[in-house]
Amino acid sequence: MRHKDHFKTAVYQTPFHPRTSFDLTPMTKHRITGKDALPFLNRLITRDIAKIKPGRVGYCVWCDDNGQVIDDGTVFHLREGDYRLCSQERQLDWLTRSAHGFDVKIVEDTHEVAALALQGPTSCAVLKAIGCTGAEKLKPFDIAYFPFADGELMVSRTGFTGDLGYELWIDPARALELWDALFDKGGNHGIRPMGTHALEVARIEAGFIQAQVDFLPADQAIRIDRSRSPFELDLGRLVDFSKPNFNGRRALLEERRRGSRYRLVRLDIEGNKPARSAYIYDSKRNVVGTVTSAEWSPSAKSNIALASMHMPWGRPGDELWAEIYYQRELKWSRVMARCRVVEGAFFDPPRRRATPAADF
Repeated sequence: MRHKDHFKTAVYQTPFHPRTSFDLTPMTKHRITGKDALPFLNRLITRDIAKIKPGRVGYCVWCDDNGQVIDDGTVFHLREGDYRLCSQERQLDWLTRSAHGFDVKIVEDTHEVAALALQGPTSCAVLKAIGCTGAEKLKPFDIAYFPFADGELMVSRTGFTGDLGYELWIDPARALELWDALFDKGGNHGIRPMGTHALEVARIEAGFIQAQVDFLPADQAIRIDRSRSPFELDLGRLVDFSKPNFNGRRALLEERRRGSRYRLVRLDIEGNKPARSAYIYDSKRNVVGTVTSAEWSPSAKSNIALASMHMPWGRPGDELWAEIYYQRELKWSRVMARCRVVEGAFFDPPRRRATPAADF
């Protein structure tokens, strides 16, 4: 797909599973600069941003005062004191309100940066083919800059799939030239556009959550029991109690003491009918959870799902059943399918983290 001003597409690389295009550019981007940029972000985000050095990216979540997740995203430490926060939901109002007392400048630059995802086994080979010499040396979550079309191309080893992959960031004026270069040099590497359904499958295979799907942003929830904490989204690793005060710290400490209400789990479900929005039952047919995301995985060759379970359910070995409804030729059918709790990602090939990255 070609766009008049800049591309809004992502590319998935694989000679085995060609896919179609999706729009990456609308991902919300906020540039945060100033002498208080670090303490400001550390006040908002649950992990220690000071540990994300210049030239690195960190996955993170941010909460309200009740310890409930407002959104998740990535923090790019572009250069000393210069950050970009990327997320699905627009956060400018919340960021601006939270900046009271901090010497920071916050600008939403969503439409000033063209972004392209290059994901899959041959993604590194294509990058090198367009002149990004040394791209194979990037570690996961590294950032590097390369000359391109009399300008600068920023490459981060990041992505929303469970495969080897990169995200490319460039001035919109050079976006189409980058797109053409990738498809010109990537033809022999099986380059194909990637579609939204393929992205949905890939992110579930990787076990990645999505706002408005796997959790409701806390600032949009009407009923107080409908939001989730980082612990309830299997993101406790992103909460650092060793750093000073941050939004939700007191509530999260209390949750750690008393225990959580829910747990997010990954399920391998028998059969091949995706368990979208299915109830999860225990052996006595009590409802103990709900599926938030589900797909048939062509990579794992399994019927997979993410589910929000009432505590203490969702432990490995629990006997669980999914109530699945599906339609074939205008007829609805119902099946009860056994579920198995899976620890870790459904699809996690070694090339995802290998450094240097291979060409495949």
